[in-house]
Amino acid sequence: MSDPSTESTGTKAAGAFDVRNVIAALIGFYGVVLVIVGLVDRSAEALSKAGGVNANLWAGIVMIVVAAGFALWSRLRPIIVEVPTETREGH
Repeated sequence: MSDPSTESTGTKAAGAFDVRNVIAALIGFYGVVLVIVGLVDRSAEALSKAGGVNANLWAGIVMIVVAAGFALWSRLRPIIVEVPTETREGH
């Protein structure tokens, strides 16, 4: 679905090519991996390495929140790119 106001001006949103979406996907993926590792590996040895804190779990949760922030940012403030004239005219 295209926005009629962008068709007349020759601009469109960057969409999936916005680097913030790529960053959000990567950070989110690693965050989910860390949350899973934090939930599975709760041994005393792992906890003692981080001073009694489940560092994998907390780091994963923070990474998921940061990834959600990047995704929200790219949705609320999209990067607008200008479409070349040749593309607009259909050549």
